[in-house]
Amino acid sequence: MNIDISTAADLIKILFVSVLGTAALIITKRTLSSLFTIYAVQSSMIAVIALVLFIETGSIILLLMGLLTVVTKTILIPLVLRRIQKSMNIKRDLEFRYLTPIGSLLASAGVIILVYRLFSRFLTELSPDPLFFFGAVIGVSLALMGMLAIITRRRMITKIMGYLIMENGVLLFSLFLAELPLIIELLIIVDFIMLIVLSAVLAFGIDSTIEDFHEKLNTYTHWFKE
Repeated sequence: MNIDISTAADLIKILFVSVLGTAALIITKRTLSSLFTIYAVQSSMIAVIALVLFIETGSIILLLMGLLTVVTKTILIPLVLRRIQKSMNIKRDLEFRYLTPIGSLLASAGVIILVYRLFSRFLTELSPDPLFFFGAVIGVSLALMGMLAIITRRRMITKIMGYLIMENGVLLFSLFLAELPLIIELLIIVDFIMLIVLSAVLAFGIDSTIEDFHEKLNTYTHWFKE
């Protein structure tokens, strides 16, 4: 199966913009079920980018990364998140810290502009391919937007969503810049870690703030000291 290079580039650029849009929604949304759906959609878009690159280059590693993203990030992790939500007493995260939703959007826009300006000084010299440049910019911007979500939200579940966005940013960055065999191994490890974290949150209280979660978790630390 072949795909025209210009068509592939245009499709990937559209997906870049859509990925940033989903990150902006995750930063501002309060309804947890919507957060899970948006995360699954974002992960699906990244999987499509990997698939388009696979069709264009023929690299089997890109195909494996796309399939792994679909299985873990589009299906498995959202499924676990929804199962957790059924066990909790809240459906929305109304608490923001340091920044309001509008402030978070403005900060995200500032992050994207800053990353673009910084990367435009040296990445364009490494490769003339614009996808190389935009893939790096969007990947790093996505990771920083995930960090912003961690900082500005109070509930554990929305902080976890921030970590998941950061992971998607690293994955997107790696599709264009990093050694793919190494990244796919790290991706598997990180996905397992995230599933363990989600299981811990399910056990100790998904409706907690980060302070409450730490207090509950500390009650079990004596098990490891004995």
